[in-house]
This record gives sequence, C-alpha cells and structure tokens, in this order.
Amino acid sequence: MANQKRYKYTISSNNGILSSEQRDFFEINGYIVIRDLINETLLDRFKQRFIDICEGKVNRGGITVMKDISSVKINREGISKESIVNKIQDIIWDDVFEQYFLHPELLDYVQCFTGNNIMAMHSMLINKPPDTGSMTSRHPMHQDLHYFAFRPADRIVATWTAMQTVTKANGCLFVLPGSHIHPGKLLPHEYPEWKGGVNKGFHGIKGYDSHQKKYLDMNPGDTVLFHPLLIHGSGPNTSQETRKAISCHFASCECQYIDVTGTTQQNIAIEVREIARRRGFNDMDFKDFWKFRSRLVRGLKMHL
Repeated sequence: MANQKRYKYTISSNNGILSSEQRDFFEINGYIVIRDLINETLLDRFKQRFIDICEGKVNRGGITVMKDISSVKINREGISKESIVNKIQDIIWDDVFEQYFLHPELLDYVQCFTGNNIMAMHSMLINKPPDTGSMTSRHPMHQDLHYFAFRPADRIVATWTAMQTVTKANGCLFVLPGSHIHPGKLLPHEYPEWKGGVNKGFHGIKGYDSHQKKYLDMNPGDTVLFHPLLIHGSGPNTSQETRKAISCHFASCECQYIDVTGTTQQNIAIEVREIARRRGFNDMDFKDFWKFRSRLVRGLKMHL
C-alpha cells in the first residue's frame, strides 16, 4: 500500500509479536527491551549449571571458560571459582543452556529480525565479577559485528537476558541509541590502553567516550535485542556480587560468510586463528570458526 511504512531492520512476521510502536523504536534506536521474557525458574537452572561448570562438578564438553585477568592475579584464598570466571562461551549444545537458545517465545522475537530460518551463532553466559579496583570488569564500547564473518548485518540480532537485577552499580549494559544508523558502519576495533589491563577478546572503538549513553537497568528475565552495529558496552561492577546474563547472537540462515582479509576485522580473525591453533585446530580459518560453533534453532538451514 502507498502509505505502508517501510522497515529496514525488522520483518513483518505472521506471529505479529512486535507492535508497530516497538518496530518504530528499534528502527530509530537499534535496540528494544522485552520485559519478563524468560522465567526465573529457568534462570535459576542456568545459574546452577554455571556454578557446577566452574567448580568442575559436570563435564563441560566443548564449553570455553574465560577468566577475569585481575581476579586471577589476586586469587585470594577463599575466593570462589565462580568469582574468577567472567564468561563461558559455546554453550549452545549444553543440555541445560540450550533451553535458552531454543526458547519458543525468545525465537518468536528473534524471528522478527532474522526471518523464519534461524541460526544461533554465538552463545555465552556472562559473569561480570566484582571489580578488584583495576577496572577490568568494564567492557569497552564496541560493535558486535566486528567479531562476525557473515553478513548482511541487518539480518543479525543479539539477545541479552538479565539473570538477576542489573543496574549501573553492578555494570549493566549501556548503549548509544541510534548508533546503528550514525555512524551506521563498522568502525576499527583494537584493545584499549587501560592501565589495569584488558580481558582477552575485549576489543573496543575510540572517539565515542563523550557520547551520551543510555544505561539499561533490567530485572531478571528482561531481554534486550539489538543490532550488531549498535555501539554498546558496560561499566565496572562496583557491587560485591557477580552480575550474570545469558546471551546469544542469532542470524538468518540466508546470511553468507565473507572474507575479512584486508578489512578492519583482520585483527580479530588473526587472534581467533591463533586460539584455534592452540586448541589443535591448525587449519581452522575465521569462517570455519563460526561454522563450528553455530547451530540451527528454527526452520531450514541454507547458507550458514
């Protein structure tokens, strides 16, 4: 119809789960928060599974465990193993965690951005530790597309679900609303020059520190969905407890892999190849890395 609104970042789906107001908000801001999407009983299962993995009570399989550099250095007597681990990744095949990535209501929302055929590409549980004073619990401002070897960007969406009350005090996410449009392109990323050090893989952008941030206070089960070009990050955890969230990046099965050689992404591609080599995957390139860690979660598999 002549007066029908044209949307770039959302898809009109049969379930009609996103209202026109919600679609408008995402188009302008690049993110949207859905309240109370995941129930707390399920979140409690995820918390316990995470603790069991940290304490070595269950076989972690192919799950990658990452530790906060300052917490490892201090490693005070009596500090829990849970407090040292700041993230676990590649959790998509785990019998417990997969209940998030296959969650029907979550995928109904994801489908509004990817279309009917959905791949889960990057899965993680983030456990931001109380900051030791070195400020390493921060996450620099970045765009998630920097890490991805597939396109188009507009058919990729992140979900980030708070597993507890999340505020500025314990390092909630902040976003730069509208930054998926302006600058609207992938910026160069590198490790920030922070005095206290930077956690592995925490690449960031420069020149946006003075921009106004929107801090996303969230309750358990609240879920933010955002565009992969949206500039975002998180501050330090100044509380005395870890701050947990479970997250995934989903992509349309119609997305295709790209060669990042000679682009601003070459630095992360080299870093990923080195990680793969240390794990015995000598011939794994950046594209193979993403193929290896992804899973079909709805519909039919095509290119990815």
